[in-house]
Amino acid sequence: MESILTILTIDFEASCLPRHGLSYPIEVGIAREGKARSWLIRPHDDWAGWHWSAEAEALHGLDRDRVEREGQPVETVLSELADACAGRRMVADSMIDQYWLDTLADAAGQATPFLIDHVSLLLDEHRADERRIMEAVARADALHPHRHRAASDALWLSALLDHVSGRTIHAPDANGLAPVGRREGSCPRRPQRENA
Repeated sequence: MESILTILTIDFEASCLPRHGLSYPIEVGIAREGKARSWLIRPHDDWAGWHWSAEAEALHGLDRDRVEREGQPVETVLSELADACAGRRMVADSMIDQYWLDTLADAAGQATPFLIDHVSLLLDEHRADERRIMEAVARADALHPHRHRAASDALWLSALLDHVSGRTIHAPDANGLAPVGRREGSCPRRPQRENA
């Protein structure tokens, strides 16, 4: 079984859910040990005419103007994300996060820098039963009650995995991740959410 120390959780927020049309990433966050880092992503010219939904905006609270104004170029985000994640096992609670990473890499004209595992693989590796998962969800919910921003969702998933693995959070080390306030939400037996 892989050590939890080698794992980073990742989450994307997007312009809409793919079922609503062409969807592009607008924010990505990573987390481990109670620390997170995130990037707003400036929409790339290749995504002109792709969809933006009011439903997604209501969830993550990011409007187009802010993403355009404060977002970083796709090349910058991909490069910094790849550097921050190098040598780590990446885990998300939605399989759609891989699509958004691929979309980001395509726009940057680069190969996708890593693959993202679904959290269910880790739950199986840790032989987590229903009771243990529900306890982990409750713990993550208590630590991170607010959802739908990339850093906070990544922190929530990291807290869930820490609890499942029986790991206690120690004082975070300086490894390119920045402290983020306590926020987050909930997750079913085999976490699979639709984020936007």
